[in-house]
Amino acid sequence: MAFTRESLRIDCRRVCAEVIAALQQQVRHRLRRRGAVVCVSGGIDSSVTAALCVRAFGPERVRALALPERDSSPESLAYAQLLCNHLALDLVVESIGAALEAQGCYARRDDAVRAAIPEYGDGWKMKLVLGHGLLETGRLNVFRVRAEGPDGVTREERVSLDSYLAIVAATNMKQRTRMVRAYYHAEALNYAHVGSHNRDEYVLGFMVRYGDIGVDCMPIGLLYKTQVYELAAHLGLPEVIRTQTPTSDTYSAQQSQEEFFFALPFSVLDPLLYAWEHDVPAPEAAMGLGLSAEGVERAYRDFESKVRSTQHMRELPLLVGSPPR
Repeated sequence: MAFTRESLRIDCRRVCAEVIAALQQQVRHRLRRRGAVVCVSGGIDSSVTAALCVRAFGPERVRALALPERDSSPESLAYAQLLCNHLALDLVVESIGAALEAQGCYARRDDAVRAAIPEYGDGWKMKLVLGHGLLETGRLNVFRVRAEGPDGVTREERVSLDSYLAIVAATNMKQRTRMVRAYYHAEALNYAHVGSHNRDEYVLGFMVRYGDIGVDCMPIGLLYKTQVYELAAHLGLPEVIRTQTPTSDTYSAQQSQEEFFFALPFSVLDPLLYAWEHDVPAPEAAMGLGLSAEGVERAYRDFESKVRSTQHMRELPLLVGSPPR
């Protein structure tokens, strides 16, 4: 069968039933837990995950957590509350801003930003962005910092490797702090901490080790982003949640997942990633998607690079030496 965009279409009724059955088996029998804790951001992934958990365990056995901090968008909390109202869940809101302040998250990040933009300070907003044109030019994955001052003037500069690593390391405190807080609730209730990563994020490494990947199970981890949207429609989630642009909600400036990491819209990324994972030759994938073979080859190389550089995130801690006999 020739490869097309339709190759990703799923039977939502069947997939939904399979995921719910797997959740029940994993949480109740393998993990021996009574329910699920889900960190909800109002985004499509956590919304679908929460809805699946409600169907698997009932709303009385699902703890919905919102863990905002000072860079979080107010819309995220509003969407999270909308979702919980829709699913008949009580939303527990706990700010992690004070913890992050005490850990030096913001100060360390700001120092690294000032290495590229010295005037960056109070009242400024920032984000990291990738260059455009992956399919057209095969650009390198070089990050730039984009900052907007209180006067509305925007500055964008390339960041050194040291500054980039410092910004990411400081920012990753957010996901790791949320993981710690989520496990408090999970252990206090004897629940499982259920994660919301989709297949794009897991395969390509858009995650934080011992942070947002620090979970007990991932019910949508085998579903591409566009398939998650299909499932959201099948589950009847509110339209405003199903139609908003996916964001990282990590930096103070509004940022899409495309400009921060994936470099492609999901309508293009998903079929390309599916083709790459299923060994579809670049010319065949290009024909099925209406792209150039050269562009598909560039995307394939980008996938290979991301998978290779993030492989450690998908592995258990390594043991050193030989085991005792």
